[in-house]
Amino acid sequence: MSQVPEQKNSKKRISRIRRADPFFEREALKYESPLPSREYIQSILEKAGCPLRGEDLASELDIRAEEWEHFERRLGAMERAGQLMRNRRGAYILPDKADLIGGRVEGHPDGFGFLVPDDGSEDLFLGPRAMREVLHGDRALVRTVGVDQRGRREAKIIEVLERGNTRVVGRVTIEAGVAMVLPENRRISQGILLAPGGKLKPKAGQVVTVELLQQPTQHSQPIGQIVETLGNYADDGMEIEIALRKHDLPFEFSDKVKAEARKLPDVVLKKDWTPGREDIRQLPLVTIDGETAKDFDDAVFCEKQGKGYRLLVAIADVSHYVTPGSALDAEGLTRGNSVYFPRRVIPMLPEKLSNGLCSLNPQVERLCMVCDMSINVSGEIKAYRFYPGVMFSHARLTYNKVAAMLYGNEEGVRDEALRAEHAALLPHLEALDVLFRILLKARAKRGAIEFETVETRMVFGADGKIERIVPEHRNDAHRLIEECMLAANVCASEFLRKNKQPSLYRVHEAPSVEKLGKLREFLAEFGLGLGGGDSPRAADFAKVVEKIKDRPDTQLIQTVMLRTMQQAMYSPENVGHFGLAYEAYTHFTSPIRRYPDLLVHRAIKAVLTKTRYEPSVGPVELLKDTRRRKGGKKPDEAFARAAREASAKHAASAIKNGIWEDIGVHCSQTERRADEASRDVETWLKCFYMQDRVGEQYTGIVTSVTSFGIFVTLDELFVEGLVHISDLGADYFHYDEARHALVGERSGQQFRLSDRVSVELVRVDLESRKIDFRLLAGVARVTERAGKTERERVQKPKRESPRENKRPAASFGEDEPVSWRDLAGVPAVGAPRETVKAALLGGTGARSKRVPTRDEEAAAPSRPAGKARVVAAKEKSDTGAARGTISVAKKKGSPRG
Repeated sequence: MSQVPEQKNSKKRISRIRRADPFFEREALKYESPLPSREYIQSILEKAGCPLRGEDLASELDIRAEEWEHFERRLGAMERAGQLMRNRRGAYILPDKADLIGGRVEGHPDGFGFLVPDDGSEDLFLGPRAMREVLHGDRALVRTVGVDQRGRREAKIIEVLERGNTRVVGRVTIEAGVAMVLPENRRISQGILLAPGGKLKPKAGQVVTVELLQQPTQHSQPIGQIVETLGNYADDGMEIEIALRKHDLPFEFSDKVKAEARKLPDVVLKKDWTPGREDIRQLPLVTIDGETAKDFDDAVFCEKQGKGYRLLVAIADVSHYVTPGSALDAEGLTRGNSVYFPRRVIPMLPEKLSNGLCSLNPQVERLCMVCDMSINVSGEIKAYRFYPGVMFSHARLTYNKVAAMLYGNEEGVRDEALRAEHAALLPHLEALDVLFRILLKARAKRGAIEFETVETRMVFGADGKIERIVPEHRNDAHRLIEECMLAANVCASEFLRKNKQPSLYRVHEAPSVEKLGKLREFLAEFGLGLGGGDSPRAADFAKVVEKIKDRPDTQLIQTVMLRTMQQAMYSPENVGHFGLAYEAYTHFTSPIRRYPDLLVHRAIKAVLTKTRYEPSVGPVELLKDTRRRKGGKKPDEAFARAAREASAKHAASAIKNGIWEDIGVHCSQTERRADEASRDVETWLKCFYMQDRVGEQYTGIVTSVTSFGIFVTLDELFVEGLVHISDLGADYFHYDEARHALVGERSGQQFRLSDRVSVELVRVDLESRKIDFRLLAGVARVTERAGKTERERVQKPKRESPRENKRPAASFGEDEPVSWRDLAGVPAVGAPRETVKAALLGGTGARSKRVPTRDEEAAAPSRPAGKARVVAAKEKSDTGAARGTISVAKKKGSPRG
């Protein structure tokens, strides 16, 4: 942090300078110790007529030493809002005075790019020439130079403010004796020349990490040297090694972190039984998780209590061992969350804690934080209390075992052997099931939204590659645990809100007015309406979902409704959770794998001990350092801006919540980063799985429609690929955004969401992680519009998709659905604006009149229109073979989020 000069000014002079601020009274109403207003800070810069450092501004405005941190935050907020910019020397300038626009560069595989302005205004197109001197992720100052032939506002680079890449992972190529690394991140379109004489010699085809010795300029490519050799492209597990580095995921614990973990005991010690910690070892608490789970955050117990029920949710007391300011705490903040890949987990905390001391393993004592609730027969939580405890897990149960004991198989026959084995636990499990049914009714009455989706898991063979992809069946045991976690999380948010203890809430705002308008237009075509006027509630959405559940076009309508939703995030300002229909909601139940939950535990303990908790300076400063660490990348500033704007809507406590806001934004980013990395790995594995199937024919369903084609998900294989617009037929296709359709101008033929088609696999590109199909047969569509049944068939596919896999998803369970972030072609909240149109892909074939957005262009294949070229990866590997067949389901798809 920069140091403000010691002030020697008198109180009278400070008062005079502050009162010269035209907006002093406004600031005084907001804050007990008002800072200079944003307008006043800008006027000081304008009068100076030259760039000023933060320290210079502080001196001009008589900022006292105790105000410096808050003042620095205000300057940072102004910079994010585009009201100030910093030059390369770190001094502040006025954007308008400089006639420059600052922002983050987003590259495209075809060599052009965009500047995403810091102030949230529309994106600016950067042509290939401008992109020569920058890389994806850089921050730059640009000046607009006009509008190009396609109507895009175009800019040129004036100055590079900050480099976003110091290390890049990629694949070595050697041509004519010149070694180069082609980055794995396709948005970095420039190859990196390898400087001669490095310690690690390049070998063609190897995957390496290079450190940039020289950044690109208008006249030269970037130059780097190899600092790490990862192996061959198709080595077992290589897709994960690439994803870790590509997405800048911390995956190794420092020596300091390891040393702290080693000092912790292996078991609960008597000295840990601090005053106020209750002994609940006699209660038959059990954990209920997936078959392959290793870290057990939560345990449950239920018993009849008068006319209602007593529910205990015991959560691992991670905060007892991970203390503020420790290396473990700093590492937890840096990572933000655990990352779950197929066959591998990158934990937030060392395994000694995540799988050992903090995990609620069976038949051992563990420290826990307890939410002890009394719930009536209407599903209302009439009373609750939080307390630290010592527990003893009486059994490690799985969803399948609980379902077998309580619900039986498809014929309803319960597993009597299991029931006998766990006879002592059965009364509590059955009470838990009765309570679950009560909570479900309360959920429906509350109006929480529950969409139906199909989730899948990959089954791996001994060679570490996919054997098959199967639907993941979610039974009532999953939902039972989900409802328990929801109840505990709601109590935690209410407890913190009631006691006015700052913390992080899990917020989910209502859909935007623009998206609501498009949704209503779409629903009207099907004779449906969305209640609630300009501010519909979750219950209004739930009514539509209920109304369409037996219609043949349910999947189509639900998909469009899902895509209307915003993305949930962490924020110190409680704006409620729209999808779950809660006025307040937080994350309390997974502190082993989510840092926000750990903070919530500390906040609850502070209330219990009648103190106040605020994150220590150490981790917060580390957060800043982490964003600038060697080899690191700038976080997703568009997402950060959206998260901060959400908090800014409730700006009365902006200074007070500054630290919390920073951590909320950071944890929202790390969550998104983990999702993107997991999706990257899964996509690569699916491409590898499909590469030997080129030429085979399948049926599938259209899961996304874009201006450049349709994405089809195959029946039974659950793999998605693109049918490019050039392969849809000899017509001129319009993209109808409101109807989610491509419409042929001459033929009138339509391709819409949920249409069923027959396709041939024609291309698999492992490097770009893309699969291309060719359309074999036309559309099979069954819809109901305006109350009338309409059957539209061009050609009937060979087989229908199995419907038995459709089930209520954990869509608005303890956490939000994976599908919110995974749906193709739909940018999440905070994704760059779609006002700037990118150039058309393709050449002389069929095309759409709508120009693709920047995000769509990134998803599209970089190939000319016309017949697809078959590209199947030739490299295969049987090295690093695992033993036996491994079946893996992602942790993030569990009811616990």
